Amino acid sequence: MIRVAIANQKGGVGKTTTAINMATALAATGWKTLLVDLDPQGNASTGTGVGTDQREWSSYDLLMGEAVLSDCIMQTRIPGLDIVPATVDLSGAEVELVAVDHRTDRLRHALSLDAVAAAGGYDICFIDCPPSLGLLTLNALTAADTLLVPLQCEFFALEGLSQLLQTVERVQQRFNADLGIIGVALTMFDRRNRLTDQVSADVRQVLGNLVFDTAIPRNVRLSEAPSHGLPALIYDQHCAGSKAYMALARELIARLPEQRKAA
Repeated sequence: MIRVAIANQKGGVGKTTTAINMATALAATGWKTLLVDLDPQGNASTGTGVGTDQREWSSYDLLMGEAVLSDCIMQTRIPGLDIVPATVDLSGAEVELVAVDHRTDRLRHALSLDAVAAAGGYDICFIDCPPSLGLLTLNALTAADTLLVPLQCEFFALEGLSQLLQTVERVQQRFNADLGIIGVALTMFDRRNRLTDQVSADVRQVLGNLVFDTAIPRNVRLSEAPSHGLPALIYDQHCAGSKAYMALARELIARLPEQRKAA
């Protein structure tokens, strides 16, 4: 199972929207997909139609060792996509994990080969991280094979990106030497705004091919979809945002390890 963390410590950059729609796109192309909601807000869970009253076991229980992966997995209304939902309990995990041994390895252990096999096996796992660089995100980066970074096309996002890249270097040095960055996805792209073009050009100049060719536009349908408990790809597959996420998914698949492309 390939584990992809979707992280950026800046809020409102489209992490959850990206996680939901990329997971949906991969599931639609035949990949058996797992989405782990590691954000206490639980938006990835809501956005895939999993109500708060349905979440008996959650990513909190998984991190704290109170349940195993197979207990926490729930089916979504999207064929081929399962989720480990989040509950408000996760908001206290940052504090509770401080006193726990191997506190940055909890998620990696929970997503071990044996645990995934016991849960039925998956081809790929997306981990939706909270908007911070705390212990929850560190757990995700330690467990992940690679990192996908959604980046909003605005000036302050560039400052946050440099901080995130520094964190990735530290994680590589201390916790997960194999962690890579599969790409940076430009989100909330608005061609009517000259600053958007400037930020995009600056990011591509600095990071080169690490930046995906596809940019995700500002799109009303992307914002509406979560209120219906659906990914935009299902809510309106013909809208500009859905078409962009489908193109981004094709790029992602092309960058994934060769042995998994035919999954």
